[in-house]
Amino acid sequence: MTGIADKIVQRVSVHDRGRWVCTPKDFLDLGSREAVDQALSRLAKAGRLRRVGHGLYDVPRTSNVLNGPAPADLDAAIAALARRDGVRIMPDGLVAANNLGLTNAVPAKASYVTDGHSRTLKIDGRTVRFRHAGPSVMQWAGRPAAPVVQALRWLGPRAAADGEIVSTLNRHLPDKVKFDLLRNSRDLPGWALPLARSIASDQAVAV
Repeated sequence: MTGIADKIVQRVSVHDRGRWVCTPKDFLDLGSREAVDQALSRLAKAGRLRRVGHGLYDVPRTSNVLNGPAPADLDAAIAALARRDGVRIMPDGLVAANNLGLTNAVPAKASYVTDGHSRTLKIDGRTVRFRHAGPSVMQWAGRPAAPVVQALRWLGPRAAADGEIVSTLNRHLPDKVKFDLLRNSRDLPGWALPLARSIASDQAVAV
């Protein structure tokens, strides 16, 4: 192994196995892009790293269920892409609504919105779709209430006004998410304002 490869292994080892995906950009302080690429390629061939996509690597954890390496952590891979490309990425509305228990519908492909280019990538054998979204959507990226806003946008004015949906979100959302929803309510579509107030009614005094 080269000196750069050893340093890459050291840096990767501080992260939990299977919970961090890295890219060449994470190691450019160690040497030139060509040298880093060569070191990563050698590490992958030696089985020290696993290549899970174009320019994406991890150290897989072992799955007792699969009796072998577990699939790549998709959230970690998305974070690596965002870090590498300097873009913001967050789940699309259907994924957010499903994660919040507001729908049983499951997307055929993992889908995200981004302020980067629209594209489709393969990550550890999974097809992942990225759709470009404008500033009104992407300004929520990184905020605690982002999944709620995405879900509401996907549900639309009529479905999102369903009393059961509002009640479910009111009961289960953490206070910090409700607070963020109200604090940034000026960035919501007009039809979503009364929904946000109902969802976060117990936080209204704090805002």
